[in-house]
This record gives sequence, C-alpha cells and structure tokens, in this order.
Amino acid sequence: MTATVPDGPPLLVLADVMRRLRAECPWKAGQTHRSLARYLLEESHEVLEALDTDDTVLLREELGDLLLQIYFHAAIAAERGEFDVDDVAGDLTAKLVRRNPHVFGPAGSGGDDPSAPSVPSEAPDAASVNEAWEAVKAREKQRDRLDEGIPPTLPALLHADKVLDRADRAGTPLAPAVPGSDDVGERLLAVVADARAAGVDPEQALRDAVRRRLP
Repeated sequence: MTATVPDGPPLLVLADVMRRLRAECPWKAGQTHRSLARYLLEESHEVLEALDTDDTVLLREELGDLLLQIYFHAAIAAERGEFDVDDVAGDLTAKLVRRNPHVFGPAGSGGDDPSAPSVPSEAPDAASVNEAWEAVKAREKQRDRLDEGIPPTLPALLHADKVLDRADRAGTPLAPAVPGSDDVGERLLAVVADARAAGVDPEQALRDAVRRRLP
C-alpha cells in the first residue's frame, strides 16, 4: 500500500510528520542534538555543491534535507520543553524585522533607546543595507573578543575573512599580512585581505578555481 502524504500547509505537515517519526521510528527516536551534528554539516555541504553546480533540481532537494535537520533539532528541543520550530521561526522573524530598519522602520532597530547605534531608516544600496544589519547586530551581541561568535570550525579562508571584517568594523584592523613571507599562513592571509579589498569572497573564489581545473 502506498503511503499518503497528509494534506495541509507543508511546513505544518512537516512538523507533524517529524513528531510522529520521533515517536514511532526507532532510529529517529534515538537521535540527539550531538548525534545529528554530522548530518547537519553534510547537508550544508551538499547544498553548497548544488549551488556551485547551478543545479536547481538538486538545490531544491538538498534544501529540503537541510530543512529536515532544522525540524529534527526543533523536535528534540520541543520534547524537552525548551522550544519548538514555531519559536525558531518567531525568533528569526523578529530578528529580520529588527535588523532591517530600511524596510520595517527604525523602531525595528531599537526604538527610542538612546544607546542604539545610528542606523539609517532607508538604505539606498546593498552596502548600506549590510552596514545597517551589522550595526544592529553589533549592538545586540556586545562581544568581548574579536573572534567571539565566529565558529572556529569554519573553513580557514572564510574564518579569516570574517575575523578581518570584524576587526575592520571594530576600528582595530589587524596588522597587514606579509604577501611575500616564507610563512604559508601569512601568504594565505594576505590573499584573503586582497580578496576583501577587491570585494571577492575568497572561499567561493577558491572553490570556483578548483572546479575550473577539474578534467
């Protein structure tokens, strides 16, 4: 007998399906946040593969697999009484409104709080939009260390790019890397700095270059 997909709004149906799987599927019932970590990483990389190959059919599938991981983790948290997928979506919506004052108005960036950074209510270009987002984010996070909140497990070029960006925004740019140094790390860091100056994502540029060299 062929299984029938339940009717209803797909995201709500997915939440119900996930709850049933946690209750009735032995493998899924036995998973934890930690045991699922590897799958979250794998699915993220498979989404990147679909993007790099410009395969929209594969991208649709892989985005679904990545979404499954989000619902999976939310279902586990819901069982513990911590939060559910609606809380995740609600927090995300509030963040998007708060960090996009050029769309939703200045109240979304902190209202009448005099300590709030000056964030333009209208952003005429993409650069201004990004600056507005980062200004609100910096106010919210109040980090003590330059690299706080940047996952150390990020690919090295991406990690370096984010650290350099954070340093520039904080007004404490790192000492320039040495392009001709005998230290390979210094040369790589110099390449990342050059890429930033040119407005190029070094991680994506390297992936593209490797793919171009493949037979």
